Amino acid sequence: MDLKSLVRTIPDYPKPGILFRDITTLLGHAEGFREAIKGLAAPFASQRIAAVAGIEARGFILGGAVAAHLGTGFVPIRKKGKLPGKTIGQDYTLEYGVDVIEMHEDAIDPGKRVLLIDDLIATGGTAEAAAKLIRKSGGEIVGAAFVIDLPDLGGAARLKALGIACHMLLAFEGH
Repeated sequence: MDLKSLVRTIPDYPKPGILFRDITTLLGHAEGFREAIKGLAAPFASQRIAAVAGIEARGFILGGAVAAHLGTGFVPIRKKGKLPGKTIGQDYTLEYGVDVIEMHEDAIDPGKRVLLIDDLIATGGTAEAAAKLIRKSGGEIVGAAFVIDLPDLGGAARLKALGIACHMLLAFEGH
């Protein structure tokens, strides 16, 4: 199945010159969604994953489905202030400032093998912060998987430099 044909490109969103890669069209296609979940999970199926961590918000959809496919638990990584229990956080740099992501401090036991999932990797800032958060909790990152890679922005290389194996289903050149 050609998953790339199921990704909608929206020009000039969120600002002029950006080509936004929208996976909601892929998520709405039953066979495409199933294939994407199988594709994200496949390289990690024999790696004794204990949990899948997904980054807000599309990473929740994909991560929850990958966790179900692998028979593991799911850990949400959210924007600051969105989780009800005691949390740990990690700062990361945005284009015009700093933001924070959090997870429950008891979500990952020390030594637990975790797979990180999100829809897209661009510069890698959010994914790097999520990886640091998982490691801060004592978790071991087995790898990171994304539906889309924007290789020109270097995010996957950034994670690989941290020793994190990356798996991507599709690549779109440019920004």
